[in-house]
Amino acid sequence: QLFDQQKTSESPLSWLRGVYLPPALHPLNKTLVRDGKWKDVDSTQEKRRSFLHDFCKKYNSRKKLQTHLVHLVSRIYVEDRHKVLYCEVPKAGCSNWKRVLMVLNGLAASAHNISHDDVHYGKHLRKLDSYDLKGIYTRLNTYTKAIFVRDPMERLVSAFRDKFEHPNSYYHPVFGKAIIKKYRHNANEEALKSGSGVKFKEFIQYLLDSHRPVGMDIHWEQVSKLCYPCLINYDFIGKFETLEEDANYFLQLVGAPAELKFPKFKDRHSSDERTSAEVVRHYLKELSEEERQLIYDFYYLDYLMFNYTSP
Repeated sequence: QLFDQQKTSESPLSWLRGVYLPPALHPLNKTLVRDGKWKDVDSTQEKRRSFLHDFCKKYNSRKKLQTHLVHLVSRIYVEDRHKVLYCEVPKAGCSNWKRVLMVLNGLAASAHNISHDDVHYGKHLRKLDSYDLKGIYTRLNTYTKAIFVRDPMERLVSAFRDKFEHPNSYYHPVFGKAIIKKYRHNANEEALKSGSGVKFKEFIQYLLDSHRPVGMDIHWEQVSKLCYPCLINYDFIGKFETLEEDANYFLQLVGAPAELKFPKFKDRHSSDERTSAEVVRHYLKELSEEERQLIYDFYYLDYLMFNYTSP
């Protein structure tokens, strides 16, 4: 129905105007912030918002948009009680964010009692693409829209460690087997059969290959293609590097209960060292200078949009 509507419309893109930039940069509603300790966080937030808005105004062009509105919002979770839209960026605190949304929505009493499987496979939260066009528009135009991002290289290494260095019943047989088959010369039968033991260099060969043997995945897809930050005007830009204070300030902004704080715990593989700049350096040593440059090029827009320093 949506496809037909788009196809038969006089101007197929006319009904998408609500998400075009450059729209006005709306001021954040700070009336619910309860104390003055957030001054520095707020100042940082305003700088990030202005930076992204100016970047998009400079680089965005109307004719670039080829994507249907429903696809643009397919990664955005909805919390109707507090009028929140949250775009999910995997490996940037998304599991704990979904726990928080469940608590805000009255689906759980505490974020600490919600299992990983419940978060990711429980179907408790609605996504914005499940609403009709009017519902999508109303929420895009009236809800507080948040995105939380992470240094692209850290996010990439974190995804690799999570999906390929631990047993995984999906990523090993689906991605691992295809990667080993294409990029490992003289791979033994066991590796080809199980898909386990993918090396970081092999994973990067897959990532940079224009003829990948298996498609992209949200855990290493660019944020620019997950959340479309130059087409959807996000009100709040959090960063993994300052996750806790950003998240708790955001909860104040939307009028969350005073006792609700963003969880500190690591969702899975809690005994593993967190993926830090030092850990990333260790992994990048396995790659050639050219490969490192190509990864940077792959995430170039993410680096620019969110003002991350090139590694």
